[in-house]
This record gives sequence, structure tokens and C-alpha cells, in this order.
Amino acid sequence: MWFNSVRVWPNSDRAKHLVFSTNVRLILSFVNNFKDYGGRAQYVDWARNAGASVSGEDDFYTSSVVKNYYKNHVKSIITRVNTFTKIVYKDEPAIMAWELINEPRCQSDYSGKTIHAWVEEMAGYTKSLDGNHLLEVGMEGFYGDSMPEKKQYNPGYQVGTDYINSNLIKEIDFATIHAYPDIWLAGQNDGSQNTFAQRWMWSHWEDARTILKKPLVFAEFGKSKKDPGYTENERDTFLNTVYTNIYSFARTGGGSMAGGLVWQLMAEGMDSYYDGYEIVLPRDPSTTALISKQSHVMQTLAQTLRRPNVNRNTVPQVGDASRDKATSKPHFQARTKMDNNPIHATHPRRQRRHHHRSHSWRNVHERQGRH
Repeated sequence: MWFNSVRVWPNSDRAKHLVFSTNVRLILSFVNNFKDYGGRAQYVDWARNAGASVSGEDDFYTSSVVKNYYKNHVKSIITRVNTFTKIVYKDEPAIMAWELINEPRCQSDYSGKTIHAWVEEMAGYTKSLDGNHLLEVGMEGFYGDSMPEKKQYNPGYQVGTDYINSNLIKEIDFATIHAYPDIWLAGQNDGSQNTFAQRWMWSHWEDARTILKKPLVFAEFGKSKKDPGYTENERDTFLNTVYTNIYSFARTGGGSMAGGLVWQLMAEGMDSYYDGYEIVLPRDPSTTALISKQSHVMQTLAQTLRRPNVNRNTVPQVGDASRDKATSKPHFQARTKMDNNPIHATHPRRQRRHHHRSHSWRNVHERQGRH
């Protein structure tokens, strides 16, 4: 099935009640990697204050005390009873999937092994409590040591994840990637950033089809209004590049490309939440039109592909020929080398972006046998 989905923090019974009535489903993230909303650092602080031997934020992944705190948090959410619907969250039809952690990173172990062990443990624990809902990690897509030849697709530095290895864990139902070339390739021109985005998407789409054999969701992408020289046309060009690739991959990829989630849709009057990436529909008409068109063509595609014995090659393309060109391996020049120092882990603009998790829409193709 295909859904319209909203990604939120799991703190609103009313939201779940309202979205279900509008045929929208939720993806709920258990914790943030960054300090916003407390993040994993808060768990380490709690453990330290309780007398546990912890030295830094990365102990979130290894300390037995911290891991038990996290498990208690997960259990309290999954077993919570919605005060509006009276339905236990593990049986709540408004919830489509759980996310273990938003953008996990570990500066003390760039191999990805520390985060992988944590994901393996927490994925198993979550599924032991709730086998009804889908589960995803929340990764950005950085490659690790299990396939070193894939590291050429990373934007020049490591964050301590192994995208392939961790998404092969059997309890993980679909993979995610994020892309912020305006941050990851800061200082490069829009053409280079858009080319990187295409390369990034193509590589992970190939992985989903041939290695993971699981659906892929492009779970975050955007362009900040705070970038030097920003124009709405540049943002629309970037979004159109992403949407063109999503459609083409979904059209030809046998279900491996499940959809995309733009960061971030917001309402008027929420100025204190604006981080530069906000898209306020009444204020951004051209971007709104792009999003609306993508929603329409993806819904139409989903309906078409549900028909028995449909030949994907006969499904009409939408827009210009670039929608089909995206499914061929792109020819890219070698990526520009950046400092290996993970400066983006503490990039102030990056952290501010994560300060406010907003409601954003995407279509998600679920795996067979779910819901």
C-alpha cells in the first residue's frame, strides 16, 4: 500500500486521533541524535547523575544503564493507551512505523560497529513489544566498513554508521536516507550540490534493489533560505531534481523507492519554529505547487501499479524526459574531497535545523503482509 505519512515525535494522542481520520499515517521517532528535545545526551546525563560510569554522549550506545533507560522509554510509548481512541499504541492504526533514532552518529567509532550493535539490540527489543508496525533506523545513509567501496559516495567524511550492514538487520523493514547538500557541500555551487543529490539517491536506490531488497524512503531533504544567495527558484530546482528521481525510481524499481519526505512543512504563525528550511504553503506558492504535483503523480503511480500484471515500462512518465534518465547510472565526476574532520556533527545550522521537528508529507510503500 501507499500512504500519506507524517513524521513526528511520539507525544501527542490528539495528533494520532486527527491524522487517522484524514487517511494519514505517522512515523514516530523515539529519540534524537542531537541535543534538541534532550536527545541521546540527556540519557547520558541521567545515567551520570545516577552514578553510572559514563564519559560522553557516545556512551548512549554502549552503557547498560543508558540502554535500559532507552528501552523503558520505548516500552512506555508502545504500551501507552491513546487517551482519545483508547487504543494501545502497539495496535494504533494511525501509526505506520517506529524510528529508533533520528540521524544516529558516533564520533568515537567511525567503523559503524558500535551503532550497528545498538541497532541490532534495539530493533529486536522493539519488535518483541510490537510486531504490528514497521520499523526503521533513522539513518542519513552514510556508508561504513562493511562495503568500503561505497564510501566514495559519502560527502567526504564519516559519522560512525554503516548504512548497508545496519539496514540488513532482519527486524528493520525499510531503509531511509537524508540529504542536505547545502550543508554537506557548503561552499559548492547549486549545480554541484544537485549532482551530489542525484548520485546519493541513485547509489542508495541501487542498494535497496540489489543488496537490501527492502523499500527505501528519502526521509529528509531540503534547502535553507539562510544559505548565501538563496532564491526560491534554486530551492524549487533542488526539490524538482529530488522529485524527478523519486518518481523515476518508483516507476521502474519494483517497489524499492517508496517515497520522499521534504523538510519541512509548517503553518503560518509558527515563526519561532522556523529554521530556514520551513515551507509555509501560503507564502511559498511555487514550492507548494511542486509538492502538490509530486503528491498527485505518486498517488496516480501507486494506483496504476496496483493493477494486476501491470508492465512498469508502459507506465507513462510525468514531466520531461529527465524522469526516465534518472534510472540510468549517472555519470559523475569524482567528488570534491572535504575535510575528514566531522565538523557537521556540531554545525550550528545543522543543530538548529533539528530543533523543531515538523509535520511533513510523503508517500510510503509498505512491505507485503504489513497492515
